[in-house]
Amino acid sequence: MSDVFGFRSFRPGQDEIIEAVLAGEDVLAVMPTGRGKSLCFQLPAVIRGGLTLVVSPLIALMRDQVVSLQANGVAAAHLTSADDPDERERAWQMLDDGELRLLYVSPERLGVPGFAERLGRAGLTMIAVDEAHCVSQWGHDFRPDYLRIAELAEAAGRPQIAAFTATADAAERRDIAARLFEREPREFVAGFDRPNLHLAVGAKRSANSQIEAFVKARPGRSGIVYAASRKACEDLADRLNAAGIYAAAYHAGLDKDVRAWRQDEFVKSDEMVMCATIAFGMGVDKPDVRYVVHAALPKSMEAYYQEIGRAGRDGEPAETLMLWSLGDAALRRRQIAESDTEDSRKQMELRRLSALIAYCEAPQCRRQTLLGYFGEEIEPCGKCDLCEDPPKRIDGSVLAQKAMSAIARTGQRFGLEHLISVLRGVETDKVRARGHNTIPTFGVGEDLSKEQWMSVFRQLFAAGAIDQPIDGHGEWTITAKGKEILFGRETIELRPPEEARGAKASRSRPVSEAAEALKSERDRELYSALRKLRLDLAKESGKPAYTVFADRTLIELALARPASPEAMSQCHGVGTRKLERYGEAFLKVIAEAG
Repeated sequence: MSDVFGFRSFRPGQDEIIEAVLAGEDVLAVMPTGRGKSLCFQLPAVIRGGLTLVVSPLIALMRDQVVSLQANGVAAAHLTSADDPDERERAWQMLDDGELRLLYVSPERLGVPGFAERLGRAGLTMIAVDEAHCVSQWGHDFRPDYLRIAELAEAAGRPQIAAFTATADAAERRDIAARLFEREPREFVAGFDRPNLHLAVGAKRSANSQIEAFVKARPGRSGIVYAASRKACEDLADRLNAAGIYAAAYHAGLDKDVRAWRQDEFVKSDEMVMCATIAFGMGVDKPDVRYVVHAALPKSMEAYYQEIGRAGRDGEPAETLMLWSLGDAALRRRQIAESDTEDSRKQMELRRLSALIAYCEAPQCRRQTLLGYFGEEIEPCGKCDLCEDPPKRIDGSVLAQKAMSAIARTGQRFGLEHLISVLRGVETDKVRARGHNTIPTFGVGEDLSKEQWMSVFRQLFAAGAIDQPIDGHGEWTITAKGKEILFGRETIELRPPEEARGAKASRSRPVSEAAEALKSERDRELYSALRKLRLDLAKESGKPAYTVFADRTLIELALARPASPEAMSQCHGVGTRKLERYGEAFLKVIAEAG
């Protein structure tokens, strides 16, 4: 492993899975993003030879992984719709000559007549299925083409199958096993925790201003900001560029070549910020994304987990921030209601959205709530926003009763702007026209600001005390649980209404624990010189900087200052092929630094 990939140890769970694969067992593994799923099929392919077919729905990810494998001296290729004729011809030639160890294809390729037979003649030993949740109709990203994998395996002589995914509950795992495997697979569930991710959520007030402050506090770091619309992506990218931050927008409305260039630039850059819709990210094999920000509420807990998983895939500390509002929740609910899906699916999506909203207003450790959703129990993590700044809890029954009284006395037919105006005693034209300036609730909440009342309503919604009908027009209603609180039969705890919850999320955090070791100016100067060399070498080859060496490798080189190839080979990520290719150049820079 160290000779080819430059790794001196396995990440948690990798060794057991690799042993099972090398023993010839069929495997179904659930591993969180960043735990190194790809090594679990790449290393066996290198060790035992033969051909491993990798099925993935993500063309960009396939291409990036092949680039990294080739940089490590592994015979790998891809067959995708994005290949030029020369690339395609080389791949077929290597396949026919028996040279390939890993061939990456999309699921659509599996239906090509004669493909299975050609693989069989090439000595296919294993099919590795990436993003295996796509095979399950119970999952969040079902792809019908994945059903062809079992057919191909049958036609190719039943090779070993190893399937990998970052998210699959028990029902999805049973469905995957039934659809992919002829015999019961060895199942590994490594857990969903990503301890290197710092989790934070804040109330959305002025999203672009909040995000600009967050990004400015992290200069020189690469990140992704997810926005809800194409226009929001463009506006945010323009604002960040005007502030001197290298940023670009990415969405489906852009020309295909523009999207491809921006994605390529993001992968190669050390500090670019991509402002994107969720069309971006799944196929990007960039391990050094240092933060993921959501400018609006994601679709579900599963979607949120997948999207934050694009940060810190190198295992180094990374950050997440989600900004949300009740308007976001209403929009998501409306999208579900208007979707062309059966009612049972809509109800499932609404439950998933409700779990995400409850996570946003969680009263305790953010990581406990997130992992609890996936069936895991942990102690408080000590390093999410709620652990670092624990919210106080008060008896919020009276505040809740005031809010719900405003809803009830106005006929459960109005939105938040109107309800808060009534509570605060603001005589708008609409309030006067409806006579709501004469009801008992008018002005009972004048001691709280609009932002503070928004906080109360968010918490009541997350607690299931109030609701918005998905087929309504923005009006708020009281649920059965809410009526119990309104009439004093139950109490409710709330956080004290705050105007700035989440403001501390803009504070910068360390890039990595290893980087904190670069305490002397001398070490930091060498690290900067090594980064410049890495970027120059990457530009010369037209490849991403991380395919030369990861940040962690540069940090170790700056601290260890090796004077020989033998000493350099002891640093993380320095395999035989990379040492031969880059060792002399890096040792020269280290020697010149003195």
